Amino acid sequence: MNLLHRGLLLALLLPTLPTVGAPPVTNEVILERIGNHPIEAHFDLPYAGNTNPRQMVDLYVPKNRTVSTPLPVVVFIHGGAWIGGDRKSAAGALGGLLLNGNYAGISVGYRMSTEAKWPAQIYDCKAAIRWIRGNAAKYNLDPDRIAVWGGSAGGHLVSLLGTSGGVKELEGDLGPFKDQSSRVTCVVNFCGPEDLTLPLMNQDGKMVSALDDPAVVGLLGDGDRTLSGKAASPVTYVSADDPPVLTAHGTKDLRVSFEHATLIDKALKQAGVTSLLIPLTNGGHSFHSDELNKRIFQYLEWQLRGVKSEISTEPILVGP
Repeated sequence: MNLLHRGLLLALLLPTLPTVGAPPVTNEVILERIGNHPIEAHFDLPYAGNTNPRQMVDLYVPKNRTVSTPLPVVVFIHGGAWIGGDRKSAAGALGGLLLNGNYAGISVGYRMSTEAKWPAQIYDCKAAIRWIRGNAAKYNLDPDRIAVWGGSAGGHLVSLLGTSGGVKELEGDLGPFKDQSSRVTCVVNFCGPEDLTLPLMNQDGKMVSALDDPAVVGLLGDGDRTLSGKAASPVTYVSADDPPVLTAHGTKDLRVSFEHATLIDKALKQAGVTSLLIPLTNGGHSFHSDELNKRIFQYLEWQLRGVKSEISTEPILVGP
């Protein structure tokens, strides 16, 4: 397996829920892992005009750029049920993508539901996208080629970035670049909840409504959760001008039902949006697959660099 695929593989193995007792990934640890690889890291860059450590990004740029023109950007948004996870955990995935010199990578932090209730999380993510555009010239990034990639809660947020472009009530007013667009070029969604008013979790063989799920309750807070759940659902905002979406989801995911993947795929296609759904047969809420890695790379090459290829949506067997 080459270094690029190893980096992609790390993303597939990222925890989607907080790992109890796991040591934090620090800037020093990341620099040690980067080692002699041709990657330059810019840590803890604030995007919301404050010093909140959750409202910062880490930027990774290749030292061996293949072109002098601005690089396309792959943005990673971590999972963790909106209550945990950390942007530092994406360093392996983004570092792997950068080794060929064709991409820059950014990992986005956002406020947890224990600090701020919905829609704070999407306000943060959109402010981060605007920050990228506002700093594109400084770091030689292409503001017109931005992919977003995330899993679980991160999958929910990247899906929403894709479907809610131009939705004023989800923009917020954070950061110094309010004049910039928060639209994205394409989406890579792993196991994201797409409709928070529908059954979400398979618990002891029974589907549990998302509105009764502790993570969703914590995200939405008090009030009419049916109303706020609909407002927080990516599928609510699907429209014909949405960017292409690639969704990968385990068919035996017990945390976020596979039906969420089929739901968003169907809605996007009905709206005329390019949607690729790749089922991971027997896969749970986390999975790894060299074949999936290859397809994701093909997709990013197509959407961000114009290298068109045939991307299979045939199911990938990942379990027994």
